Amino acid sequence: MFDNICKFLVETFPIDFASWLLGEPISLTELSPSELSLEPIRADTLILLESDNLVLHVEFQTQPKAEIPFRMIDYRLRVHRRFPNKQMRQVVIYLKSTTSERAQQTRFSLERTSHEFDVIRLWEQPTSAFLQSPGLLPFAVLSQTDDRAQTLQEVAQEVAKISDRRVQNNVAASTSILAGLVLKKDLIQTILRRELMQESVIYQDILLEGEAKGEAKGKAEALEQVATNLLNEGMSIDVVVKVTGLSIEQVQQLQAKSA
Repeated sequence: MFDNICKFLVETFPIDFASWLLGEPISLTELSPSELSLEPIRADTLILLESDNLVLHVEFQTQPKAEIPFRMIDYRLRVHRRFPNKQMRQVVIYLKSTTSERAQQTRFSLERTSHEFDVIRLWEQPTSAFLQSPGLLPFAVLSQTDDRAQTLQEVAQEVAKISDRRVQNNVAASTSILAGLVLKKDLIQTILRRELMQESVIYQDILLEGEAKGEAKGKAEALEQVATNLLNEGMSIDVVVKVTGLSIEQVQQLQAKSA
């Protein structure tokens, strides 16, 4: 769930992320992982954006994984094979604070082979870096702050300034979901306007209930209910597809049923 939200934010606000990660507002477009594959590739957490001269590879993780360094060199070589003249920036972004040494790893080493990549631990980043751009607002509460509730208040104030209602809804929903990593649901509901973030709270409740059942059918029904709730809150079909992982056809059928 958190991976899908982060991926949605990067793909929706690429210039915001380019300004943060690359230091300049470069125009980036989505690069399909299928363009790099010689064999099947895991793309659930993979975000690839490209410009004329550069490929940006971003991965969000809630917990460190042993295979991350290998994935970095694997993707780097795939990109080099496809685009030998393009530079590449690779960033692993850890969302939740951890003491694991794996969150410190920035290098893959194997005998005489070595490859470096960047790591950002959000809990070490200044909060101010996330309060200036709509696409980064949902990450502020995960940043280096002594008062996460107060930070969420500041984010809510910035969200309220967004004039486009759909963008406002999307940012608020993303904020509420990511805030669930560090804050209680009741507090999130108190601070964020309920009509803006209701869908994300429903999403958490239903998804957790489906996972508790441990049944594929329960999870499928939960996702369908989440999709229906999101559609009823005015979310576009494209956004619902990205958040839930359902197909466009499934979401369109649910939209027709709820009409």
